[in-house]
Amino acid sequence: MDKFKLDKSSFSIASIHDQGKDKAYWQSKTPLERLEALELMRQVLYGYDPTTLRLERVLEIVERK
Repeated sequence: MDKFKLDKSSFSIASIHDQGKDKAYWQSKTPLERLEALELMRQVLYGYDPTTLRLERVLEIVERK
């Protein structure tokens, strides 16, 4: 996320049916650039930072007969 900046002062409302130039823009990008943009949107939406979050370790002791 360090190489991207989010401009929070810019805001627009559009219809879901109005595609505009978005489709042509994303088709001009490589598959890797599209995946990077998707990951950035996911991180912004869910407040996820992959460098700080880790899997929780769970330890369970079971006694066998």
